[in-house]
Amino acid sequence: MTAVIPPVGGGDACAVPSAPSPVPSTSAERDPATSAPVRTWTGPGAQERLALLRRTRTVAIVGASTNPARASYFVSTYLLSSSPYEVYFVNPRATEILGRPVYPSLASLPVVPDLVDVFRRHDDLPSVLDETLAVGAKALWLQLGSWHEDVARRGEAAGLQVVMDRCLKIEHARFHGGLHLAGFDTGVISSRRATS
Repeated sequence: MTAVIPPVGGGDACAVPSAPSPVPSTSAERDPATSAPVRTWTGPGAQERLALLRRTRTVAIVGASTNPARASYFVSTYLLSSSPYEVYFVNPRATEILGRPVYPSLASLPVVPDLVDVFRRHDDLPSVLDETLAVGAKALWLQLGSWHEDVARRGEAAGLQVVMDRCLKIEHARFHGGLHLAGFDTGVISSRRATS
């Protein structure tokens, strides 16, 4: 089954900034009605993503930014304050983010991350996959707006669990009862309104 790729945009806090519409990296199959690229890769379902998040202990954020307006910074602050994960930042042009050291590459981390969360351009994704495989991480997570079918297929063939076009912050909050329309934790796990 294939799905048409929806347009990316709307100012989502978790989306890769200025990411082009994700396109299949093979010679683009197109929907004849809309001429939009067609997705042929199917990612893990909700239960598989929940299991992945429960197994994860360490997260490396590749493309972490010192800029508070960037999606990676927003996700980083959430993960540090609202998740049980050890979070490591990877960016060769930064030395510190949110008071924590930044590493120039995945290979320079003091641990092997369970999950690599990627905030990089489409063209950089194959090299991030190569680095992820080289360090022995177990999962590759491409943020909202990132879709690269060749990377997904290569990663899965090498034994990685791959998630694409999803926000780690949104998924963690969704599964742990803290998702609010504004993107923050309300502390309420209910679909019923509180009565006074």
